[in-house]
Amino acid sequence: MTDQTWLDRAVRLAVENVATGGGPFGAVVVRDGVVVAEGTNRVTPDLDPTAHAEVVAVRRACAELGTFTLAGCALYTSCEPCPLCLAASLWARLDRVVYAADRDDAAGAGFDDRAFYDLVAADRATWPMPVTAEPLAQRLAPFDAWLTKADRTAY
Repeated sequence: MTDQTWLDRAVRLAVENVATGGGPFGAVVVRDGVVVAEGTNRVTPDLDPTAHAEVVAVRRACAELGTFTLAGCALYTSCEPCPLCLAASLWARLDRVVYAADRDDAAGAGFDDRAFYDLVAADRATWPMPVTAEPLAQRLAPFDAWLTKADRTAY
């Protein structure tokens, strides 16, 4: 199987998802030439703004493999991952991400992720939603608890 084969599958999932009420995005997680999991955009059907195709596929792949790391796997997606999906891919430790359409193609269909890419690169003071730190004396308590837990699972 080639990258083209897996991308074709992701695009087909995306098209089918539109027909069933979801968004125009599909994703496939593959390991050693075998599909581990698939995902489609479920934002509107599930009323979940994080249910992007890539995130759904990553969640399903982790559940299928019984792990929180997808090292050794590749993600094939119908469109360039938005910052949310890119972050999920990085946290999952995927070996690589391959996409078909890019952010400009998505923008032409009304999905303008460029605004989020631009926002992340901009000074937080200019963001439309304030993201601020509030000094709190016990702010390190969760990290202290984590560091003193002998049987913690690092990730």
